[in-house]
Amino acid sequence: MNFDEILSRIGGFGKFQKLLYVWICIPQIFLAFHMLVSVFTGAVPPHLCRSAWPSADTPATLNFSLLSGPDSRPELSCTMASNHSGAAAAGDGHPAGSCQGGWEYSTETFQSTIATEWDLVCSNASLNHLGSSIYMFGLLVGAVLFGHLADKYGRRIIILISLAIQATFGVAAAFAPNFYVYTALRFMVGTSISGVIMNAFVLGTEWTGLRKRMLAGIITDYFFGFGYIILAGVAYLIRDWRKLQLAISAPGFLFIIYIWVLPKSARWLMANDRNEEAWQVILKAAEMNGKPISKDLEMCQVYQTDEKSVLKKKHSFIDLVRTPKMRKRSLIVFYLWFVNVLVYYGLSLNISDFGMNIFLTQMIFGLVEMPARTITLFTLNRSRKFSQLAFLLVGGTACLLTTCIPNDLPIVRTVLAMVGKFGITASLSIIYVYSAEVFPTVIRQNGIGIGSMCARIGGVLAPMMYLLRNINPHAPMILSGLCPLLGAGLTLLLPETANKPLPDTIEDVEGESLSDAEDCVKTAIFDPRNVPVDTPRTD
Repeated sequence: MNFDEILSRIGGFGKFQKLLYVWICIPQIFLAFHMLVSVFTGAVPPHLCRSAWPSADTPATLNFSLLSGPDSRPELSCTMASNHSGAAAAGDGHPAGSCQGGWEYSTETFQSTIATEWDLVCSNASLNHLGSSIYMFGLLVGAVLFGHLADKYGRRIIILISLAIQATFGVAAAFAPNFYVYTALRFMVGTSISGVIMNAFVLGTEWTGLRKRMLAGIITDYFFGFGYIILAGVAYLIRDWRKLQLAISAPGFLFIIYIWVLPKSARWLMANDRNEEAWQVILKAAEMNGKPISKDLEMCQVYQTDEKSVLKKKHSFIDLVRTPKMRKRSLIVFYLWFVNVLVYYGLSLNISDFGMNIFLTQMIFGLVEMPARTITLFTLNRSRKFSQLAFLLVGGTACLLTTCIPNDLPIVRTVLAMVGKFGITASLSIIYVYSAEVFPTVIRQNGIGIGSMCARIGGVLAPMMYLLRNINPHAPMILSGLCPLLGAGLTLLLPETANKPLPDTIEDVEGESLSDAEDCVKTAIFDPRNVPVDTPRTD
């Protein structure tokens, strides 16, 4: 009897599993906080060069409206008049120089951000985006590190360690003395985010019956969306970046109760020959679900690897690209992972560019998550392939159209960006399911693992993408539009997997061509004509 059969006896989604999903979903809210808080803590308010203030001007009387509107002069943000006759003189024909005395920032929207505290503007503006990329790189490192440790030491202990790291380094970031320490602390938070996301999802699916796994996975996504929306309200109430960072991090210490309430994965325990521990957890789950089982199910019978003692061929990530059809599928899926995360976080982390109130835009983008994830529950059963293609088309087209809207129509631009976010969010939900079905069983974990790494690379590049504004103001949104459209075209080359049996071997993917090729190799090897004839020694 394998573990799925045990779940069918004790209940695949009973009271035990529902309570487990409560414990798994609550941290998702805080994961959204940490993933998106840089929208507010790293915001760049209007600013004027301090070097050329007229003596009569004080910070309270500086006119920040000079930086926006039809008669705006944005050059005042980063330059000073070389004759030092006043900030307003920067456009009167005198040559301008770089700002030497620092900047004065508008406090209309934010009391302080990391940009205002450490002057991450003008020539230092790229540091702000670099900090976000380093945080995303932390997610990549965490995915590799904590994925390996969880396989070795178990899901539960890694979740607990990750939550502790998240709270500790998140609080420490609120007291960072400079930008470089802050970035290092945020990197550590990023590694912990991966530890929680991956292992909470795995722990949940390992305890959930086959019929409910897709629905259970979507539930965790909803709570990430709730965090997205709640963050807008928290940031609206707390306009100081240090207090905001503290507010989203300090509650993480309450997760200490997970030491007593979070169960271990019985499936992992059984796979690692810790059968007695697994049995105790199974009995607890069965009792909570109202389906108690007796201990006459000996653990040696409960968990058996297949009785086949046939030597199985080992596979590696090389098999993902070794054969033609498999190579085509793998490269396309890896690109889809990359582009979905690139555009998702490219839109999510740069909402200030759309010209509307930043808090309202954040809330709208969070609300979009709900219908986007819900609609996939209905479209996936009909077609994986065309669902993926359609949502990529919607996301890419909407992003491209934003470049055609003038700056004095921010509502139209925001609506189009919202439609783009809807398409990309739905597409991102689908690629999780689709990629698992495209890869055959023998290399499925390798395929999903490398796909996840490609996604993290997209996350690292997403903040840096907006540096392209120095080349062309529309460049980031053009890229956010063209990349999904290319992905939609490539999706046409993938097979339909809805309501079809999953491939188990590479031969299932390649079909008769690979079998014929292997037969030819075997024939060549065992052909008697190829056996060398001993030749007489001549020495």
